[in-house]
Amino acid sequence: MAKFPITLSRFIIEQQAAHPEATGEFSVLLTQIGLVGKMIAHDLRRAGLNKILGTTGETNIQGEVVKKLDQIANDTFVRVFEHSGLVCVLASEEMEKPLKMVHEGAKYMLLVDPLDGSSNTDVNMPLGAIFSIRRSKLGQRQPVEDELLQRGTEQIAAGYVLYGASTMLVFTVGQGVHGFTLEPSIGEYLLSNENIRIPSKGKVYSVNEGNYHRWPSGTQKYLDSLKVQDKATGRPYSGRYSGCLVADVHRILLGGGIYLYPGENDKPEGKLRLMYEGNPLAMVVEQAGGKATTGTMRILDVEPKALHQRVPLIIGSAEDVSQAEAYIQGRA
Repeated sequence: MAKFPITLSRFIIEQQAAHPEATGEFSVLLTQIGLVGKMIAHDLRRAGLNKILGTTGETNIQGEVVKKLDQIANDTFVRVFEHSGLVCVLASEEMEKPLKMVHEGAKYMLLVDPLDGSSNTDVNMPLGAIFSIRRSKLGQRQPVEDELLQRGTEQIAAGYVLYGASTMLVFTVGQGVHGFTLEPSIGEYLLSNENIRIPSKGKVYSVNEGNYHRWPSGTQKYLDSLKVQDKATGRPYSGRYSGCLVADVHRILLGGGIYLYPGENDKPEGKLRLMYEGNPLAMVVEQAGGKATTGTMRILDVEPKALHQRVPLIIGSAEDVSQAEAYIQGRA
């Protein structure tokens, strides 16, 4: 008889069994994130038929035009968690202020990018969601915004949902990285990628090269170096860029390589958000043996000053990221 695949629920229960002190709330929290992924995947499959493509006409706190699916994804996270009793505060890239939830004894804080890659919504290309989980200080019922401003090293779990040819949930709780693929016929996530390890060096780079003329010379020189024959492989790196951070990082997590959204001459702070994108993806990639940096320091060590703070992001295989740092810092 064929072995029945491991479901997300079973995996979480077995992991919890290894920690007798666990109360079960954290396990339920991860399961609820999986539920959000199912609900958003359902909406995305029917987006073109249900007339929920295009924009709302509003602009979010980031100064970006809000797509209808951005709003739907954000509302889904809020609906699932506002009555769950699991989190005391929910912060989202789409909301100016964190949403405080009056849940007596709730231990966790959740930060989310509810729909990553929204420029892909109207053209049926990959999308994603990113999450970061932090523990609230004991005895503080309603954490203020300042409590959310912790370094990435304070995360207790992080991950993402990828909406592509299949829907995948990838996460870490600080003990390796595991990937689950949604089987729509039974409505369950099944373990498909256990203990993911990123190759130490890859053959792929992912970056928006349209911004090349805005980059400092060190970044430009690094990109130029990727286009010449590599001594080890005998060929240059291949460029792969989808416009969805989750999809591009997922490709590199499984196959190796490097993703860059560097600082620019007139915007050295970069574009991506530290709390919603940089920190959670850095935790995932580091747990898989990779590396994540601003170009000058480890992402997880950045001291956040604001909830929507931007940061340069260079992430991927350890050797590739180290080489990029050498160019950016003028050491190559």
